Amino acid sequence: MAGVIVHGFILALGLILPLGVQNVFVFNQGAVQPKLVRALPVIITAALCDTLLITLAIMGVSVVVLQYDWLRVTMILLGIGFLIYMGLATWKSRPRRQEENSPRSLSPKKQIAFAMSVSLLNPHALLDTVGVIGTSSLQYAGGEKAAFAAVCIAVSWLWFMALGIAGKAVGSMDTSGRLLTVINRISAVIMWGTAAYLAYGLIAGS
Repeated sequence: MAGVIVHGFILALGLILPLGVQNVFVFNQGAVQPKLVRALPVIITAALCDTLLITLAIMGVSVVVLQYDWLRVTMILLGIGFLIYMGLATWKSRPRRQEENSPRSLSPKKQIAFAMSVSLLNPHALLDTVGVIGTSSLQYAGGEKAAFAAVCIAVSWLWFMALGIAGKAVGSMDTSGRLLTVINRISAVIMWGTAAYLAYGLIAGS
């Protein structure tokens, strides 16, 4: 069982560590919200979305869903459009540290909506979850499979909470708001880069 736990931990951490749209969004909200508790909607939503994706991948449900080509293409197009929009909004924003009306200090409802979008409208992330976690879970059964799933999910929750805390720490040190502006510009470039990658994959695969 120890081997299963270590496998799940390393695998989940390896998938979640790369700097992607979801990670950047959680970090940004941690940085611009007046208090860490105000960033909990985005942290919890991102973790719940990952929990759903991991569960579906291990159950094998997501593999069946993604077999429908029209659904995959629709998801990619929605993802591209959303990432372009979010990139523009993030690039133009001028963060004002810890102010209620900061342009990127989103309300709980917007945090939840955007977190769901960056988590579920990224086919690349979906395929990673299905291809890596889903495939790796096939070697386990019963209690071992349950333990593998639990570890992957736990890593996700701990990571997003750590991102929120790290964002809050950076935001508290940035008295001028300049650092948050740079972070937003980097975030926008990452979003556009992801959109371009998805578009290239769609064109190349057609």
